[in-house]
Order: sequence, then structure tokens, then C-alpha cells
Amino acid sequence: MPDGTELRDAKKAFRAAARERRAAYHAENGIGAGERLRDLVLQAIPLPPGGVVSGYLPIDDELDPLPLLRAALDRGHAACVPVVQGRGQPLVFRDWTPGAPLVEGVFGVSVPAPEAPERVPDLLFVPLLGFDRKGYRMGYGAGFYDRTLAGLRAQKAVVAVGIGYAGQEVTAVPVGLHDEALDWIVTDREAIRIAV
Repeated sequence: MPDGTELRDAKKAFRAAARERRAAYHAENGIGAGERLRDLVLQAIPLPPGGVVSGYLPIDDELDPLPLLRAALDRGHAACVPVVQGRGQPLVFRDWTPGAPLVEGVFGVSVPAPEAPERVPDLLFVPLLGFDRKGYRMGYGAGFYDRTLAGLRAQKAVVAVGIGYAGQEVTAVPVGLHDEALDWIVTDREAIRIAV
């Protein structure tokens, strides 16, 4: 496992290449991918009865989890999305329903309005730039999900599911000491359970 500057440089190069791969794959395969994702998740991963399911509001060419969140709501689950509090902080999660008011959050990303109730998710659908079959993901570099998953896992059992296109898979993601592994990866083509 590389350390310090070597790891930072490896991750920076990985992110640049991963953004290009994802954009190209999305351009060819993005239409209907959210619905394919929803169907694969519902077939493979049992949603916790009465549980809280976290997704995200997609930006750029991320795989869209909103059809999945709508399906969770239809099945009686609470749905929430992450809100960045600030650099170095874990994420908080606020209720989300289709059409609920959104405001501009940190980094200019849309988030639920501050009056939306906070939730603690049982199942998290996590965006990514790249992933490997060991369950590691490459995010955007601020460590929000790694901090959040570590904190949640210290409190209770949670299931973390990476969401991405099949074309985002790599042989190995550069990994550091604080990088949290996922329990599942679900793409537009398959559901991959990570062996522990």
C-alpha cells in the first residue's frame, strides 16, 4: 500500500482517468441505466424492513439512483440523501421525497432544505468514480463517505453499496488506511457481493 505523496499522486491520476471513463460509458449506456440499477438491487439486496435507505442526487454523469429511491419509498422505506456539513466532517442525511424542496449546499450541489428531518441510514447507496471487486471505491477525494461509514459502522450494522457503471470497474483501486470497503457494488449490469 503506497503512503503519503505517492498515494495522493496515484489517487489524483486515478480520478482523472476515471472521470473520462465514466463520461464515455455514460454517453453510450446512460439511458435507462437507473432503471436497470433499480431492478438489479431489488433482486439482489434485501432492503431492511422499515429501514432508512440513503441514495444521492446525481451530478454530472453519475449513475442515477433516483428510480431506486422511489422504489424504496413505494415499499414503505424512508429515503434520504447526504448533506455535506463542511470539509473534514462526516455527512448528515436528510429526508428526500420526489418534489421536496432543495437548496444549494456546499460545493453548489442540491440538497434537501434544512427543515427536512435528519435520518440515520441502514443501507447506503454510495456514488463512485471507480471500483474494484475487493469492495474499494474511489470517490472525489474529500473522504466524506469514508468518515461517514466509519462513524456509522462504529454505532450499528449498516450496509454500504457502491453504485456505478460496469465500465468504471478497475483491477485495483489505490487504497489508504482510512478507505472503507463496501459490502456490495451494483452496476448497470450486475450486483457484486463483496466477500469478507
